[in-house]
Amino acid sequence: MAEDALFPVGEPKGKALEPALTPRFKQAVRNQIEYLIGDLDSLVTLDHEVRTIWGFVEKADLSELYAKIKAVEGHVGRTPIDPRILLALWLYATLDGIGSARALEKMCDESQPYRWLCGGVAVNYHTLSDFRADAGTVLDELLIDHVSALRSAGVVSLKRVSHDGLRVRASAGSGSFRRQETLGRFMQEAREQVEALKQELESDPARSDARRKAARERAAKEREERVAEALKQYADVKKKKKHDKDEARVSTTDPDARKMRMADGGTRPAYNVQLSTDTETQIIVSVDVINGGSDFDQLVPAMQRMKKQHGTTPKELLVDGGFAKRDAIEEVAEQPYDCTVYAPLPKPTTKAQSVERPFKTETPRVTEWRERMGTAEAKAIYKERAATIECVNAQARNRGLQQFRVRGSPKVKAVALMFALVHNIVREKSLKKAA
Repeated sequence: MAEDALFPVGEPKGKALEPALTPRFKQAVRNQIEYLIGDLDSLVTLDHEVRTIWGFVEKADLSELYAKIKAVEGHVGRTPIDPRILLALWLYATLDGIGSARALEKMCDESQPYRWLCGGVAVNYHTLSDFRADAGTVLDELLIDHVSALRSAGVVSLKRVSHDGLRVRASAGSGSFRRQETLGRFMQEAREQVEALKQELESDPARSDARRKAARERAAKEREERVAEALKQYADVKKKKKHDKDEARVSTTDPDARKMRMADGGTRPAYNVQLSTDTETQIIVSVDVINGGSDFDQLVPAMQRMKKQHGTTPKELLVDGGFAKRDAIEEVAEQPYDCTVYAPLPKPTTKAQSVERPFKTETPRVTEWRERMGTAEAKAIYKERAATIECVNAQARNRGLQQFRVRGSPKVKAVALMFALVHNIVREKSLKKAA
């Protein structure tokens, strides 16, 4: 066949080709003016988690916070934000894994649930940060009141409680820990900086604007206060150190933080969050924050705290081997606690030794504990510890309790209490659904 027959040249026979058509589609026009009609209440569904948080806050006793408000009807003064709004914002932010005041301020402008909580009230990160710093005692009372209400309703019995320590990374860096000599030099430098700022204001008031100068002076004073606190705590740190006193160091950014052995084997600045959880419901009944990495002396303080907060102590307490101090086990077994401790026996130091053998200078209460932990019943009961307190710890980690963004024990405890409250609110909702 000829090549021209396979590939003809020229116009094809039949209907002529139509010209190419331009596709038509709808485009976004974002500079047009629209009037949107709606209400904030329709932004979130009736079963949204933010409504659960607000329902808890709405019933909470915040009289202590309202008593601090100086603005009253009939008198001049700036009207402050309702404390319930600020508390609800922080609790929902905790549930959402947000721990920064600046990030929370941004969410109040962009996210519908946060806008719903604000209800048209404008908030800034300074107000949010100050509220969290001053709400520690109120949050502690709210946790006690919530647990008491659940006990009155028969939900929580406090019959069996699991207790554990959760080490959480501090805001301070490892490089901020200094020896006494360096702390003294930093203290002198901080005082000189504060004095220089004061002289600058007196000599030339118009050199910088008032807001910028106030921020610089506030930062200098805060640094001076932190270094002074570090020097104050240095003596306590030195006493606890077993090695040479020159190795004792305190952080200049967070004097309350201490270097601790973390779960991954590394050593970093951290706090130790002590949590007590009801095994039947996984409700957190008590919270405390310490700056010691060891749990060995925390068994009795945990019982004392529950006795003080709830007027009673659990009949059974589940702890890991880090709490198994024989003197403490004997003390909590006596009055006024009368508590049975379930803790694993220490491992023998040599192969010739046996776990079941009596300890040196063993007391009758310690003998009871050793013999009890050898029974199948005790081993079955102790398995509940991993299913309760370890589960609570994991949920706290998943909600963002990986590192504290605040400094100082009071602020750190406030954050820990918020995590406990949020956990209990969510857990109570789950228990109601299951009932």
